[in-house]
Amino acid sequence: MKKKVLLTGADGFIGRHSLNYLLERDYEVHAVSLSDRSLRVKEPNLFWYKCDLLDSIQQKSLVERIRPTHLLHFSWVTTQGEYWTSLENIRWVQASLELLLNFIDCGGKRVVFAGTCAEYDWNYNGNFSEVTTPLKPSTLYGASKKCLQEMLSALCQQTAVSSAWGRIFYLFGEHENVNRLVPSVIHSIVRGETIRCTHGKQIRDFLFVKDVASAFVALLESPVEGPVNIGSGNSVALKAVVEYIAKRLGHPELVEFGAIPVSEDDPDSLVADVSRLVKEVGWSPEYSLEEGLKETVKGIMKTC
Repeated sequence: MKKKVLLTGADGFIGRHSLNYLLERDYEVHAVSLSDRSLRVKEPNLFWYKCDLLDSIQQKSLVERIRPTHLLHFSWVTTQGEYWTSLENIRWVQASLELLLNFIDCGGKRVVFAGTCAEYDWNYNGNFSEVTTPLKPSTLYGASKKCLQEMLSALCQQTAVSSAWGRIFYLFGEHENVNRLVPSVIHSIVRGETIRCTHGKQIRDFLFVKDVASAFVALLESPVEGPVNIGSGNSVALKAVVEYIAKRLGHPELVEFGAIPVSEDDPDSLVADVSRLVKEVGWSPEYSLEEGLKETVKGIMKTC
């Protein structure tokens, strides 16, 4: 049977990088976007659709038309500064469940949804594990994802559909929202602006967006079920990331560490235990942190 994957958020930050990985694995890719611009992209076995997945009628019609065997779901509210508390999170829980039901009704076999490290209890001490770390989201965004994961797991188990859930940690790369850490530092340096930072001692787990996309496609291809952390498993201080970018662009003097306070809800450390991803899925990253940052700087500089 031909593998037909329905890819939501196909022109988004992760989705656009997933296309080639899916095509390389012989999927017939049915890519969903809200934009007409994406429909101009032409590749063998790649088909574009303009669809508002929050519209139940549009969504149902699309799934029935395609009848995919696989579903890779990235679409969600992502507006920087708003998604943590946006009521659109609730709408996306509803729309995602409808999408799952439509997929199952049309004979779908394997589904992977995108989750978040914000589902975890950020007060946990140690690397965050799918098995041992408590789930205790502190935001509507994290709570919505946690709720959807539980519903996905229960429904798929009941209907004998294979499912997995990729919990994303910190990602970066070209086409990221300009207000996020990496692109904001790059753009500020290009403009010659001083970059006011916290002390930068917070520890994070960064993974280049192309590797994030690759990991999701590998997870989709695998038989692994349940939550799987999508991260590097490596610890890096935010200060080190900012310093690398500033030095690469030749302006380390523009960075002021300790100029602003750390938010009370900003955890000291967020690092993934990637045992399941590495051992069960059999995935490993292609890019080191430095290689990913180098490519990101190069890509963003082209548009500055």
